[in-house]
Amino acid sequence: MYFWLGEEIEFPPYECTSKEGVIALGGDLTTERLVYAYQRGIFPWFNEGEPIVWYSPEERMVLFPEELKVSKSMKQVLRKEDFTITENQNFAEVIQNCKQIYRKDQDGTWITDSMKQAYIQLHKKGFAKSIEVLKGGELVGGLYGVDLGNGVFCGESMFSKASNMSKVAFIYLVQNCGYKLIDCQVHNDHLESLGAREIPRDEFLTFLNEK
Repeated sequence: MYFWLGEEIEFPPYECTSKEGVIALGGDLTTERLVYAYQRGIFPWFNEGEPIVWYSPEERMVLFPEELKVSKSMKQVLRKEDFTITENQNFAEVIQNCKQIYRKDQDGTWITDSMKQAYIQLHKKGFAKSIEVLKGGELVGGLYGVDLGNGVFCGESMFSKASNMSKVAFIYLVQNCGYKLIDCQVHNDHLESLGAREIPRDEFLTFLNEK
């Protein structure tokens, strides 16, 4: 049985998490609740028409910057420097591209309209960040996520309109933004190839709560 959230901003103990990683249902996507959730290693992930589903998986996919893997071919791409990288210059366009981009083996998108607006508000209040990659002035790749100012970047989504441009954004984030840990949330083969790995939730929470 799942824990349903009410108006009060709270979550049940981690022991209540299901084997799928679900810790609660319902609630809302206000900035206050989202910040409260991310501070506790909890994030929303649901489809249009469903109640909000909150996750805190037992195994957390993370990347330690010193473990980043950059392939020889990717190093060649980076050396070409025929692109420009910016930070927080067009958050709304980045999240819109993440929402619209086609992904193989995925039916639709989990970035609902309400989710999009909620994270734009997070960005306006200084809790979310975007990386943009431009070629010829056109946005061709990028990513966004949550930054609570504790050295942990909680990645949400990335997109690429040209080959490797999401990787360019991710590598830039890891190498240039001073984070001690990149939270990738759940296992992903693409991010594993870049050096991400799973750690226990308790270990992740330790990094999250370090001052």
